[in-house]
Amino acid sequence: MGHGTMATPPTTTITPTKTTLVFTYGTLKRGFSNHVLMQDLIRSGDASLKGVYQTLEKYPLVCGPYRVPFLLNKPGTGHRVTGELYAVSPRGLSRLDELEGITRGHYVRQPIRLAAAEKEGGDLEAEHATSSCVVEAYYAHKSYEEELWKRNGGRSFGAYTENEARGYVKRKDRPQHLTFLDHIRIFVSSPCD
Repeated sequence: MGHGTMATPPTTTITPTKTTLVFTYGTLKRGFSNHVLMQDLIRSGDASLKGVYQTLEKYPLVCGPYRVPFLLNKPGTGHRVTGELYAVSPRGLSRLDELEGITRGHYVRQPIRLAAAEKEGGDLEAEHATSSCVVEAYYAHKSYEEELWKRNGGRSFGAYTENEARGYVKRKDRPQHLTFLDHIRIFVSSPCD
């Protein structure tokens, strides 16, 4: 009786998918109109919520046309901005980049330093040095950032809440014959409310 060689079954190595940490501060947050995309990404395994975070430095968070939120890349100005942090797969990041108009000059995705937001009564300042992380955020494009800041009168807020979102108009409900950049140009050239 000969002994046959038993083939060993192939081993499967599971390689973890590289994720990008993305800070959301506006309509992608829970409770706002574009969060349906985040929910879809979570269901498909392309995103997971990491928690509520806050920028370490102050940044201006302003509203543009149709109450669309914009984070301006002007560190040291404005407020520490509170938002949600997500780990996003490459496929999920591609979908976010499309929504944010990266290739069309709407927003730019760049690094930002965050810390986990403290519960009420906590001291975020004391945690800054030990629990910060660098992630990605979508900032207003440089082509209109300064004009948007001036149009808002140098005023900003620390969180996009229901109050700031009051009057938000969904993309499908905006005039379709104009591009998003057209809407921004009209907004920044119009008088303040």
